[in-house]
Amino acid sequence: MESALFSGLQGLFLGIANLSLGQVIMILVGSALLYLGIKKGYEPLLLVPIGFGAILVNIPLAEMMEKDGFLRFFYDTGVLTEVFPLLIFIGIGAMTDFQPLLENPKIILLGAAGQFGIFLTLLLALAVGFDKLDAVAVAIIGACDGPTAIYVSSKFAPHLLGAISVAAYSYMSLVPLIQPPIMRLLTTDRERKIVMGLVRQPVSKTTKILFPIVVTIFASILAPKGAPLIGTVMLGNLMKESGVVDRLKSASENEIANIVTLLLGLCIGATMEADRFLRAQTLLILGLGFVAISLDTAVGVLFGKLMCFLTGGKINPLIGAAGISAFPMSARVVQVEGQKYNKKNYLLMHAMSANAGGQIGSVIAAAVMLSVLQGMGIIGG
Repeated sequence: MESALFSGLQGLFLGIANLSLGQVIMILVGSALLYLGIKKGYEPLLLVPIGFGAILVNIPLAEMMEKDGFLRFFYDTGVLTEVFPLLIFIGIGAMTDFQPLLENPKIILLGAAGQFGIFLTLLLALAVGFDKLDAVAVAIIGACDGPTAIYVSSKFAPHLLGAISVAAYSYMSLVPLIQPPIMRLLTTDRERKIVMGLVRQPVSKTTKILFPIVVTIFASILAPKGAPLIGTVMLGNLMKESGVVDRLKSASENEIANIVTLLLGLCIGATMEADRFLRAQTLLILGLGFVAISLDTAVGVLFGKLMCFLTGGKINPLIGAAGISAFPMSARVVQVEGQKYNKKNYLLMHAMSANAGGQIGSVIAAAVMLSVLQGMGIIGG
C-alpha cells in the first residue's frame, strides 16, 4: 500500500516538474475558451471542445498528439484528410435556405463584395512575410466561415490550424461587436433609414433543386480545386430541397454534424501545443484576421452604397454588411442596426439574401485562390 502511494505521489510530482510555463499559459488559454463558450455563449459548439482539447494537449507526459495518441488518431483520420470540415459542409448545406437569394438574385453581388477583404488581406499577409500558402490560410479568416478556414489551413498550412481556427470562430462570435461601428461610419443617417420593400418573386421547387446542381457545375469548372468545398455544401442543399432523402438530410444536419463538430473541435485544440501556439506569429494571425473581417464588412457596405445610388435609393447599404459568411448572425446585426434608425425598417430577409450569397461567395473565394495556386504550380493537381 505504501509502495503504491509512493509511486502515485512520485508520478504526481513528475508531472508537475515537467509542466512548463508555456503549458501553464496554454491551459489558461484553454480555460478562457471554455469560459467564453460556457459563460458567454460564444460559439459554444466549437469553443468548448477546442478549449478542452487545448488543455488536454498541454498536460505534461500525456502524449495526446504523439503516435497512437488519443487525439492524434482523430487528427490524422479526420483533419489531415479534410474529411471533418467537408462533412460539416454537407450539414451546412442541409441547413441553408437559399430561397431569399433566389427571390432577389441581384443581392448575390453583395455576397461577392463581402469577400474582397480576403484578397486585400492576402496581399497584406504576403507583405508582412507569410509565404503564399500560409498567407492564403490566414486571409480566409475574413470569410467569417469556420469550416472553410479549417479546410484551407488543414490542407495547406496545418501548423497554423490552431491559431486560424481560434481566430475564425472567435471573430464569428464577435460579429455583433465588430460590424456595427463600421456600418455606422460608412453610411449616412438618411441611408440607414431607407425602407426596402418586400420581394415577392415566387421560386419554384424545380428552381430550388436545379440551383445547387448548376452552382456546383459552374463553380467547379471555374475553380476546380474548390470542387470539394462547393460540392459538399450544394449536396447538402440538394438533399434539403429535393425532399426525397429526409433521413440523409436529418442525419447530415444533426447526428453527423454534431459528432464531427465535437471531434473537429478537439483536434483543433490539439494543435494548440505551447511550443507551436505561443509565438509572435499567432498574434499576427489574430490581427490579420480582424483586418480581414473588417475589410469584408467595409467593402460590402460600400458596395451597398453603390447599389443604393444606382437604384435611386431603393437599397439600404446596411445590408452589404451581411455579405460575409457569418450565417445568419450578420443578417440579424443588419436588422438590429436598421431598426435603431427606423422602427418600420425590416431588413432581415434582404440581409439573409446577402448572407446566403456570402455563404457561396466565401467558398468560391477559397476555391479561386486554391485554383490560382494550382495554376502557379505552388500546389499539386
